[in-house]
Amino acid sequence: MKIGFDNEKYLQTQSREIRERISRFGGKLYLEFGGKLFDDYHASRVLPGFQPDSKINMLRQLGDQAEIVIVINASDIEKNKVRGDLGITYDADVLRLIDAFREIGLYVGSVVLAQYNAQAAAEAFQNRLEALGVKVYRHYTIPGYPSNIPFIVSDEGFGKNEYIVTSRSLVVVTAPGPGSGKMATCLSQLYHEYKRGVKAGYAKFETFPIWNLPLKHPVNLAYEAATADLSDVNMIDPFHLEAYDITAVNYNRDVEVFPVLNAIFEKIAGASPYRSPTDMGVNMAGDCIIDDEVCREAARQEIIRRYYNAMCEQRQGAPMAEDEVYKLQLLMNQAELSPENRPVILSALERGEQTGLPAAAIQLADGRVITGKTSSLLGASAAVLLNALKALGGIQKDIHLISPIVIEPIQNLKTKHLGNRNPRLHTDEILVALSISAATNPTAELALRQLPKLRGCDAHSTVILSRVDEETFRKLGLNLTCEPQYQSKKLYHK
Repeated sequence: MKIGFDNEKYLQTQSREIRERISRFGGKLYLEFGGKLFDDYHASRVLPGFQPDSKINMLRQLGDQAEIVIVINASDIEKNKVRGDLGITYDADVLRLIDAFREIGLYVGSVVLAQYNAQAAAEAFQNRLEALGVKVYRHYTIPGYPSNIPFIVSDEGFGKNEYIVTSRSLVVVTAPGPGSGKMATCLSQLYHEYKRGVKAGYAKFETFPIWNLPLKHPVNLAYEAATADLSDVNMIDPFHLEAYDITAVNYNRDVEVFPVLNAIFEKIAGASPYRSPTDMGVNMAGDCIIDDEVCREAARQEIIRRYYNAMCEQRQGAPMAEDEVYKLQLLMNQAELSPENRPVILSALERGEQTGLPAAAIQLADGRVITGKTSSLLGASAAVLLNALKALGGIQKDIHLISPIVIEPIQNLKTKHLGNRNPRLHTDEILVALSISAATNPTAELALRQLPKLRGCDAHSTVILSRVDEETFRKLGLNLTCEPQYQSKKLYHK
């Protein structure tokens, strides 16, 4: 795969920028951390070379200075809000995050229940955390937030919140998802710190949009595509332009709330340290792009993928998906993109037309496009996976990696004992069969060794895949898209 981003430079420059910001504020910085700290695959897709755990590795370089505060909205606990990418509730994700941070040696200081209003589920979660030895603080709903500044910056507003006891110079404030209350938590802490005579500052770390790339750069458009469900819009930061006569890109929510934040800063500290929302950021990703065209093309592919994913969600009846599809169509037009810009789509559709059955395609790192068809033994996704492994291992097409003698008993198990009507093997089942064959078959073992080479490759199916096939492709690191249609006309699909 071509590299467009210098990850090592990013780790160094980003860490240096955060250290500089800490020193600027007298040795205490509350850093609102947006986006995903772990497994940031969106960034790795649109900035080839960016490692999914780069943010965490950057924080590890600051490990002796940093502590983590995790914020969760008490109402999200009450509503059992679920992370769409992981399928777990926000409160469960807090526990997952604590474990993940601790495993890599980062100190988790506490958890904050934001917008606490005596919700029973929130109280139960607090009891559970405290029984596990985790400190918990309550921050309350503030009437008129964020516009009623005199009330917010008072003993009845921020002053009512419990003061979070921290011990390190860098306090990273993160959350399971958007809308959790990270910024309000940071501002509340600034209020309490200044009341105690402690100088402290606030900064924001968001990877996207990248402020020093053009507004309509594909990487920034890909961010809009990724947040189409949130209605975020990239825009020129008017405050930055007026203050410095420099064009910078930010997004609508930060631009809209900046006058209010500025007023809160002035009320707390007597003067605001920032002249624009872009000033608040510490993102150095734009300085680490080493091949702009590689990143542009990767971002174009991401926009197309988001468009197809939204169309599939609309087909599956997801709420608000129609609005998301409409916005992504506009982004496709802005980027001058069409399905023809994604080679695996055309190859899969062509193979499907030839066979009259579902088909799939995978584009390898060297540009070759491998296809697979539906047969009596295998589904198209399983077939294309085996064909891709053959191509990567230099194995002849007509060689059987798994004997039909092995596949047929698995089919019998599925249909006669496990209640499946479809005898064809899914991708996870074919990989298990391949791994068993590899114990005695050197050719199958050679094919199995090719699996890591699939990471980052593009794939397309002419039908919506089952959840198990979709999950297998994701675990292998394949960037999957599907046509927004089912294989059958049944109303119920597993």
